[in-house]
Amino acid sequence: MRLCKFFLTAVLLAATAPSQAEWLNREEAIMGTAVRAEVWHENRAAGEAAIAAVMDEMRRIDATMSPYKPESDLSHINQRAASEPVKISPEMYGLIARSLEVSKLTEGAFDITFSSVGYMYDYRKGVAPSDVEITKALPGINYRHVLLDPKTSTIRFARAGVRIDLGGIAKGHAVDRCIDILKHRGITSALVSAGGDTRVLGDHHGRPWMVAIRDPRRRDGMVAVLPLADTAISTSGDYERYFEAGGKRYHHILNPKTGKSATGVRSVSIIASDATTTDGLSTSVFVLGRARGMALVERLKDVDAIIVDDSGKMHYSSRLQQATPAAAPSRLVTPNN
Repeated sequence: MRLCKFFLTAVLLAATAPSQAEWLNREEAIMGTAVRAEVWHENRAAGEAAIAAVMDEMRRIDATMSPYKPESDLSHINQRAASEPVKISPEMYGLIARSLEVSKLTEGAFDITFSSVGYMYDYRKGVAPSDVEITKALPGINYRHVLLDPKTSTIRFARAGVRIDLGGIAKGHAVDRCIDILKHRGITSALVSAGGDTRVLGDHHGRPWMVAIRDPRRRDGMVAVLPLADTAISTSGDYERYFEAGGKRYHHILNPKTGKSATGVRSVSIIASDATTTDGLSTSVFVLGRARGMALVERLKDVDAIIVDDSGKMHYSSRLQQATPAAAPSRLVTPNN
């Protein structure tokens, strides 16, 4: 793994491109977040076409996997899978299977059935379910309720009241798909980001991509900067979708065991080779908390983490602490820390 650039839950830092390079970029609102693509190409038309293909792929995945679109494949699953097996695409099957693997790895800290309670929260309107409502719906949260049949490529739910939401892994999957599209077009230097999930292809034409991890309590602040190449990084934080009431912060990263916002950390950044992995693990480690989450990261190969706990203190995985001088935490920008 080589230590990207961007502001996912981080902040995008501009770098100076070589004079012969043609850097092209575009940002659009897709999947409920900011999607950005930046590519280097000697031919402007070809580069623009590549970026357009990225945006088209993002829209396709959003149309398929959004829980908010009534006609999406995911919505059809939630409508029917408790009563009958539902035929699903190989892509959907694969991503749900991957999600269940992450659930097993994290002992349920990652669970796509969190939506069985999660759908009752409205962060824009500042609405949270009551304890009574959570208690009633909580039995629906259990990844073991999701049953996949590889012979028929179907999914069904083991009981009524189960809903799934791929929000903790779908954007990472979309980013990986887009990087594959760019590779197939012969592009060797690029960045694709969807909200808190970013992956870079190659380097920034001879220089590393610089990723700044956002300060969870200051929108324009940052707590670290990482030079990265050919890798992915995802940040999950309690500051993007949330509201406060009665002195309590209600955010969208729910603990599947309680149906309530996970506590103990403010943000988790995961670095690994692909964005599907970093997306799922950033959510998982956030739910597990600093100690258990970092212990999980230390057991995994080629995965690193930066955790900002609920006091604002930063914690690094051992491989980052032992990194080369160019990538070591001692070289990171850590203002206000």
